[in-house]
Amino acid sequence: MASIHLLTVGRLRAAYRAAADEYLKRLSRLMPVQEREVREAGRAGNPIAQQREEGRRLAAGTPPGAITVALTREGTAWSSLELARQVQRWQEGGRPMAFLIGGATGLEPGLVRSADVRWSLGPLTLPHELARVVVLEQLYRAATILAGQPYHKGK
Repeated sequence: MASIHLLTVGRLRAAYRAAADEYLKRLSRLMPVQEREVREAGRAGNPIAQQREEGRRLAAGTPPGAITVALTREGTAWSSLELARQVQRWQEGGRPMAFLIGGATGLEPGLVRSADVRWSLGPLTLPHELARVVVLEQLYRAATILAGQPYHKGK
């Protein structure tokens, strides 16, 4: 089974960490998942340099041959069922999946352009810490849909 790799910028504060850990634990029962945090580049001097350095760190942590999914407002918004179908297609391809979440300044534009897929959580601006929890919850929801478990009650 293809594994999920969540690559993110920065560490989570305690409340977000607890929520993320809960979904990581649940998701890991259904499919292989790894989370990797890269250090923020706050000393880079300006937001563009910060994005560039963080993008380099995220790219370096991406597994070779992975399908890269950049989280960006300009991406495609999926329902939970559509996300489950996407995850199923990616699993059938046998390649690892790498979900990339930027830090406070967002993802480096070149990293977004080079991604295989761009996923939007919607038009709202979310703190990157909250976006990480939402992504983990939605991946867990997708996994339960695929496993035929009753967690998902939507249409």
